[in-house]
Amino acid sequence: MDTVAQTMLALVLLAAAGLKLRDRERSADALATYGLAPAQLRMVALALIVAAELAVAGVLIAGLDWAPAAACALFAAFALAATAALAAGRAGRPCACFGSRSRLRPATAVEALVWAGLAFAVARGWLGGSPTSYERWLTVAVTASLAAVVALAAVVLALAREVGVLRLSLAGHGALEIAEEGPRVGERQPWAGELAVRPGTLLALAIFSSEGCPMCRRLEPAVSYLAADPLLSVRVFDEVADAGTWSAAAVPGSPYAVALDAAGVALAKGTFNSLVQLESIVATARTRELEFAVAL
Repeated sequence: MDTVAQTMLALVLLAAAGLKLRDRERSADALATYGLAPAQLRMVALALIVAAELAVAGVLIAGLDWAPAAACALFAAFALAATAALAAGRAGRPCACFGSRSRLRPATAVEALVWAGLAFAVARGWLGGSPTSYERWLTVAVTASLAAVVALAAVVLALAREVGVLRLSLAGHGALEIAEEGPRVGERQPWAGELAVRPGTLLALAIFSSEGCPMCRRLEPAVSYLAADPLLSVRVFDEVADAGTWSAAAVPGSPYAVALDAAGVALAKGTFNSLVQLESIVATARTRELEFAVAL
């Protein structure tokens, strides 16, 4: 059992190092989340982190006695850095944990602590005794093979999702925004309190959908795609279940979207029928953020 755990720890570190190296400049820029300001310092820090991950992964696979303790210390350092960045209010920013696209979340520190705990358990010998050399390398090979199968399955699912998003992106450009329809742009909306805005969110996006709307069903993947963005708070309002909100927003029909700032001010709106059109509402809202200042 300890060999499986050590192999898993090594694979995690190898994956983290490889994803960082795939886009070194952006991964280095992401280290600004931890307070590393000079660009040269960030590149040096990235090189040291990647070197540490590769070195610890190597000694874990080799089965050296002190390897689990080293892995525990490394993951504990990652958890401490993530906790400090979260305490500084930097949630949602790039963290370079698994490449430049990773975002800092409260779960980031917890995940690092879980891996540190697993390494600590191996170091203390709580997961069984040391196997023979043959058993160790056989276990490493089987564990690596299973991890490769899981990774390939994730890649296939991600590719299928991207193909679906691409198909949604081919259906025109720019949402239809009519000034007389829907909430008035530049005014605070009384129904905005129904949107739960997470800490670190830049915009809130209200999606108005109907049960009997075929287009709404087709656009559900597009809505889910935007909802995964940590800088957006997305909520879908149903025409029947949320009839009061529909009435307050004066929505002309579905699918319809309204983008609001943290104060509940409507910044952009419109009817949409593709991912590109939905993203155009968010883009328009970002450009208008400085144009509408409403006294609280």
